[in-house]
Amino acid sequence: MQRIRLRYTKRGRLRFTSHRDFQRAFERALRRAEVPMAYSAGFTPHPKVSYANAAPTGTGSEAEYLEIALTAARDPEKLRVLLDESLPTGLDVVDAVEARTPGLADRLTASVWELRLDGVDPADAGRAVDAFNEADTVEVQRMTKNGVRTFDARSAVVRLETHSPQADRPIDQPCAILRLVVRHVTPAVRPDDVLSGLRAVADLAPPVPAAVTRLAQGLFDEETGAVTDPLAPDREAAEALSTADPTAAATAPA
Repeated sequence: MQRIRLRYTKRGRLRFTSHRDFQRAFERALRRAEVPMAYSAGFTPHPKVSYANAAPTGTGSEAEYLEIALTAARDPEKLRVLLDESLPTGLDVVDAVEARTPGLADRLTASVWELRLDGVDPADAGRAVDAFNEADTVEVQRMTKNGVRTFDARSAVVRLETHSPQADRPIDQPCAILRLVVRHVTPAVRPDDVLSGLRAVADLAPPVPAAVTRLAQGLFDEETGAVTDPLAPDREAAEALSTADPTAAATAPA
């Protein structure tokens, strides 16, 4: 059995698709692309697809991950192209590797988020960010299925800073851009929790909902503070195998 790991995006209006919506669309794409999927046993077999840490509905993402199990070997890049062509624009499969190392989900320990705050003056956002970073704890509340829960939104945040808006964006309206690096902890601290924290410490309240995009997720490097590519170990393992056995590339699956 071959396992393939994929990175996909949620762009534009497709950021409003729920995780269940994506699951349905992806399973249809698997059938269209005639992927030789492995299926679970039992009365209701389903394709073996493992999803990892999906972004909340309404947020965009450049770094969503999943793993599929195949009954016949396929070239990861050719499979990526077929699946990308079978999905709607906005749900784009942008990377594929053969799984050669264990524990993809264990390598998703942090995320990099961008928060675009239209109608917010960058100077006001900067003061709110400073207040948040200087705080030891920032308690926020979130409604859960068990009622309102209070938790600290500060401890999971590794870095929060302001960025300059892109040059091609309109300049007739104020716009603040925030970059956020947050650890994946329990309870999960989401970008909207950090926005609640900014409101709590500095009364920062954007006039319109923030546009939130996950730029990356992966293993957090304690030394550099970077979030690393979770597929890199699989690529490195493939390169090491190719170096040790030059015939491996020549016998790669179609």
